[in-house]
Amino acid sequence: MKRQLKILLTTGALFTLAGGLFGPLYAVFVEQIGGDLLTAGGAYSAFAISAGVLTLLFSKWEDKSKHQEKLVILGYALSCVGFLGYLLIQKPIHLFAVQIIFGVANAINNPAYDSLYSKFLEKGKFASQWGMWEAMVWIVSGIAALVGGFVAKTYGFRPLFIAMFAISLVGLITVSTLARKAKKA
Repeated sequence: MKRQLKILLTTGALFTLAGGLFGPLYAVFVEQIGGDLLTAGGAYSAFAISAGVLTLLFSKWEDKSKHQEKLVILGYALSCVGFLGYLLIQKPIHLFAVQIIFGVANAINNPAYDSLYSKFLEKGKFASQWGMWEAMVWIVSGIAALVGGFVAKTYGFRPLFIAMFAISLVGLITVSTLARKAKKA
């Protein structure tokens, strides 16, 4: 497996872990900040729609980009801002803002990430190397859900959000090695 693919898988795992720590606990948190089920659904909707619409726009532009690794880094950097934003949420409206940040981050990151991942696949191993990505997402998400539940129950949401931010920073540092490698090439 190519080194760049290993970097992308590692980074993907770190960001999946960071986000997965919170995923199943989302509705409980929404309730704690004064929201309800409609707030939870609306905030997720803001994320999903902003990510979807902007992905359509950004991906066409990203096709022409010669530096997709920088777009991946930018998307992950915005995700770090989103994880940090969870620490600042006090009202439902703050949650909507953070979810939109994640929507923009995903719209920048995902098309470039998928393009780079595809670029570094080894001929004849497309299914197995994409399978590694899919397996990693499910396994890491499962582990993250369990760990996130334990951390939130034992220590509360603030330590959980700090852990999410710290893990995302490690992922950002890891993915930045792609830009250094591209510069040398």
